[in-house]
Amino acid sequence: MRSDSSGVRGWLLLLCRLLLVWQPLSLAVTASSALESLPLRGRPLAIILVVRVLVAALGIAAGLALQNRRAGAVGLAKIALIASAATDVFVYTTPYYPNNRPPGDTPFYIAASVAFCTVWLVYLVRSKRVQQTFS
Repeated sequence: MRSDSSGVRGWLLLLCRLLLVWQPLSLAVTASSALESLPLRGRPLAIILVVRVLVAALGIAAGLALQNRRAGAVGLAKIALIASAATDVFVYTTPYYPNNRPPGDTPFYIAASVAFCTVWLVYLVRSKRVQQTFS
């Protein structure tokens, strides 16, 4: 296993960037607005924020592992994607996390999150580039 990222290109590189940049930035934006609700919503919101930070950290670890072509990186990325989808579904379907979604739009948010993670999971399982890079 080489530690450079010469084999990480294309879609795999995009996944690395999403895990390393997009997921933490998205969390930062939503968490900053949710923090204002912390005195009102209390411990449940605090727990969800901690879980979301841990899931983002897992995604960062997966992105770094993929980028550096570490053993077990694909498995870690799969776990990070599943954890991200599960956390999103929980956040979207419970009243603990503040939101400004229009009524009736929650199923679309859930579908988008699950579809996003599912597409990347299928890519990790079926991609010949991923198999060649991590074999």
